Amino acid sequence: MEFTSTQPREFELIATYFKDLTDRQGVALGIGDDGALVNPSTNTQLVVATDTLVESVHFPAHASAEQIATRALCVNLSDMAAMGATPRWFTLALTIEKADPSWLAGFSRGLAEIAKEFGVALIGGDTTSGPLTISLTLLGEVAVGGALQRDGAKAGDSIYVTGNLGDGAASLHALQYPDAEHEIQRLRARFYRPQPQVQVGQKLQGMASACIDISDGLIADLGHICQASGVSANLDSKLLPIHPDVTRQFPQQALDWALSGGDDYQLCFTVAESSRDRIERLILSGELDATMIGEILPSAETGSLVMVDKIGAQLNKGFDHFGH
Repeated sequence: MEFTSTQPREFELIATYFKDLTDRQGVALGIGDDGALVNPSTNTQLVVATDTLVESVHFPAHASAEQIATRALCVNLSDMAAMGATPRWFTLALTIEKADPSWLAGFSRGLAEIAKEFGVALIGGDTTSGPLTISLTLLGEVAVGGALQRDGAKAGDSIYVTGNLGDGAASLHALQYPDAEHEIQRLRARFYRPQPQVQVGQKLQGMASACIDISDGLIADLGHICQASGVSANLDSKLLPIHPDVTRQFPQQALDWALSGGDDYQLCFTVAESSRDRIERLILSGELDATMIGEILPSAETGSLVMVDKIGAQLNKGFDHFGH
């Protein structure tokens, strides 16, 4: 670590701001050694997922430390939800230009809030000096053979999504172009505190034939299911669940944002006919907030394809980290 002598040393920084995040069940040895020791539950598999967030790419430069921390951990927890896993532990690689005590205290508070809510423990990581970058690796557990995957969709399966679509893109737009009419408070909360669907993912075990979280956009992420499963899909645009505020405030963009805006962190999952009644009963009873939006089709002659209203759409129409 390359902090100057007037700034806290790495171990002092960790002990001051992150030590209290390690106290969770299953941690045999947490922060303070060369590696962590954890005790997985019996008859489970470990699920491992990593996300990296970069300033001015994944969050605005003016975001507070607490906002950055909550967004970073929620985004990573969404991958656990997509696998039907129970999140348990995480590591943090934090790159910051200087060890500012006020910023670090806010960042630690944000992490602690989400970690407590979802019962996850910080078990290690690294700190270094440089442009603000946050990399989190989350470890979760799922019963052997119980993980939700992308490759199980079959022709005839119904396609569902949880929650609303388009909120993520609308919130980013509102942050970039603030306007009182955009009800910025709701959208700011939506951006910095997305709701990872962890409990929903766990509930879908044994019912969903395939599942993915919507981070890069519905078309792009459903396309990953289609490619992994060797199928195609058709979406009915009239069925897409879009929040009335987004439709009213952004009538020209709402549908496109729902299809390809990304940053929604909802789940897109497929359900075979044999499980459809169970899903619909959960929806009708209020135990599951999900909407059926389309159907899985056999693979097209040109390969896996996502269509909207039976019109072809680009599989990669969504957020691209490298711009192509």
